[in-house]
Amino acid sequence: MEHKAYGPYERWIKRPQDFLCALFAIVLLSPLMLLTALLVRIKLGAPVFFLQERPGRFGKPFKLIKFRSMLPPKSGVIDPAQDAERLTPFGKKLRSTSLDELPELFNILKGDMSIVGPRPLLMRYLERYNSHQARRGEVRPGLTGLSQVHGRNAISWEERFDLDVKYVDHITFLGDWKIILETVKTVLKREGISAEGEATMGEFMGSNTEKDDKDGE
Repeated sequence: MEHKAYGPYERWIKRPQDFLCALFAIVLLSPLMLLTALLVRIKLGAPVFFLQERPGRFGKPFKLIKFRSMLPPKSGVIDPAQDAERLTPFGKKLRSTSLDELPELFNILKGDMSIVGPRPLLMRYLERYNSHQARRGEVRPGLTGLSQVHGRNAISWEERFDLDVKYVDHITFLGDWKIILETVKTVLKREGISAEGEATMGEFMGSNTEKDDKDGE
């Protein structure tokens, strides 16, 4: 099912709004971003930024940029099973405050991302989605989204994807700003940072059942 814009907001306002909000936030938060970069360099060493290819709209790859919060893998190959030992106390604090996400504002300026939308996950997940879950890729991925204010990493993958698809089908100006304000509240309360028993979120290995698109509304 191909996503269609539902009104003037999504057609003409959402992207310019994203650009202006991201630009304003970068200017406003630049001292904090510089301080965070300095602390990452001192605590974790170089490089300061973590770059990784992620799927954008319709799966088109882009380079996601974040502040690094983990030590480099000993083997040189990223293994989710090693996340707990690679995530330092400083890295945990960085993630709990969501400061590691601030460089993604530059991804929003470029047009790779939106302020609000489904979070950009890993490229290898694309082939694991069923047709319902794949619909989250019909819009630009977001810095925050509906699933981030309804449990974040503490809910199951299936619940998370259902919320993502629900957002895709209900994009409104008021809805976006409600999610933005709820995100601020969630970050301040440091809710849903990790899944139970995980350093962050366990890997998505696919769902056993195919779900009809209507179930996500």
